[in-house]
Formats: sequence, C-alpha cells, structure tokens
Amino acid sequence: MKITVPDEGIETLFGSRDENLKQLEQQFDVQIRTGGNELLVTGDAAGMAKTEHVIGQLTGLLREGYRFSREDVRRASEMVSEDAQIDLRDFFLKAPLRASSTRQVTPKTLGQRRYLDAIERHDVVFGIGPAGTGKTYLAMAQAVAYLTSKRVSRIILARPAVEAGEKLGFLPGDVQEKVNPYLRPLYDALYDMLDSDKVGRLIDRGVIEIAPIAFMRGRTLNDAFVVLDEAQNTTTEQMKMFLTRLGFGSKAVVTGDITQIDLPAGQTSGVVQALRVLHGVEGVSIVHFTDRDVVRHPLVQRIVKAYERYVPAPAGDSPESP
Repeated sequence: MKITVPDEGIETLFGSRDENLKQLEQQFDVQIRTGGNELLVTGDAAGMAKTEHVIGQLTGLLREGYRFSREDVRRASEMVSEDAQIDLRDFFLKAPLRASSTRQVTPKTLGQRRYLDAIERHDVVFGIGPAGTGKTYLAMAQAVAYLTSKRVSRIILARPAVEAGEKLGFLPGDVQEKVNPYLRPLYDALYDMLDSDKVGRLIDRGVIEIAPIAFMRGRTLNDAFVVLDEAQNTTTEQMKMFLTRLGFGSKAVVTGDITQIDLPAGQTSGVVQALRVLHGVEGVSIVHFTDRDVVRHPLVQRIVKAYERYVPAPAGDSPESP
C-alpha cells in the first residue's frame, strides 16, 4: 500500500529518525518504508488500513497547524487500534479542561476523553479501572473547574478512611489526625490545581470539604460536586448511603479499581454491587478504563497487563524461579 503525505510538516509527522513511523509499525504490526513524500506500507489488511487511517487523520491535523510529539502519535495509534472509526480531531483539537486560572488539564487517552464528557453530561458517573488511568485526578480537575466557574458552590471529597472498614481507634490523635493519612491523595490533587493558601482558605470556609465517607451519613448535598475515591472499599450500605445523599444542583463522581478490593473476605464491595444495580439507569454513566488508559510510566501499563494475565498457582505450590 502506498500513502502520499504532504511535503509541509513531513518531518513532524515522521519524527526524529522516523521514530513516529516506528511507533506505528510496532502498534499495527506493519513495515513502513519512506520514499520522498510517499510511504510504502506492508502487512496484513487490518494493520495497513489502520495505519492509513492514522496517517490520513494526522496529516489533516498538520494542515490545521497541530504539531505532534512522539507521545501524540502513540496515543493516536492506540486510539485508532481501539476504535477504527474515531475522529482524532475531536481528541486533539478539543479545548483542554481549565481547572483553574493556573492549571489546564488535557485528557491523554480516548478513555479519559469519554470520562470527562460523561461527567459533563451526567449527574452520577462511575470511573472504574486500574491505577494510573487518571480517574481521581480528572474528577478533581472537573470539580475545581465547576467551582471556579460557579457551577457549584462547594466541593466534597470522600474516601473510605482505611482499606478494611475504617478502623481508626488504634491510630494516634483526634479524628482529623486519624483520617488525614488516608485522605492525603485528595489533598495532593487539590494542591496541584490550586495555590496551597487558597486551598487552605477554601477548606477553612467549608467550600472544600475532605472527609471519610462515614461523615456523609444523614446529610443532603445540594449545589455540590462530590467525589468518592477508592470506592471499591466501601460496603454496600455505605455506597447506597452515599448515592442517596445527592441533592439538587449536584454532581457525583465515584472512582474505584475493582481488582484492588481490601474488604474482609466474603463482604461485597459497594461499587461492585452498584455497577450491577445502576446499569442502564438514566442519568448514571459508567466509564471503564483499561491498561490502554494508563498514563504513568510506560512500565506501569505493562505491569497492569501482567497482573491481568497472571493465574495464581494452586495452594501449596511453590513459585518457580525465573
């Protein structure tokens, strides 16, 4: 197959030492040779078709002034591999999420784009998937964006206080000191989007509240953006309680990784049950992330895949040495 590309921007498209073309070869299991402004692609029909689709769309984006990095080409090829009909313009040219005056957040995968779109369109969204997919960070960015644009009047961030039942009694200090270590990831995300002094003032005024999920009981949350993180470690009672706190003008995002449930054996995870109960309910959206959406170090994606493939040895068997 021959693919003609425009002379203008060809170096950007090919990358330094043709590294972008090598990325496409690896992704679609094809071979690409260059000759002037033509590419000769060989491989199976499906791989060649996807390569042609990616290059055609990237070429169109180049004409519109977009400049690609190797990472952009990798994302583009992975998205086309996942959805051959995708329009990459919707991904690369859509305005980034403006979380605050100093922080913009751009989705890095198709799954992340769908997640942000779901949060915009629905009042209750579940973001389910492995570590490193941006579930919590993107939800926090949306929450801050809603607050700064005055679409809500407060942010409420909740998390199971500890991994196995909120057993805080043995920890030193008052209640806040006991739970703070378990809420630290939520603070970290906030401080990445807002000035630390501003975060402190908003927390002092009650505009931002960070608390264990047990503190939600008996409340009605109006005009709020509510994020429940690590929801796989909620009980079924806690999850139902949380979801029924939602009041007028509010939005809730629930994040979790159902492969990392730390509840006692035999106890059903609240998020696992909720995914079954709420499937198809109007106003609720469920977004599943995969290893393709991992945006940390590339090794993290390979680790996630390795764990997905792993089958535990029968009890009593000793692990084999490599």
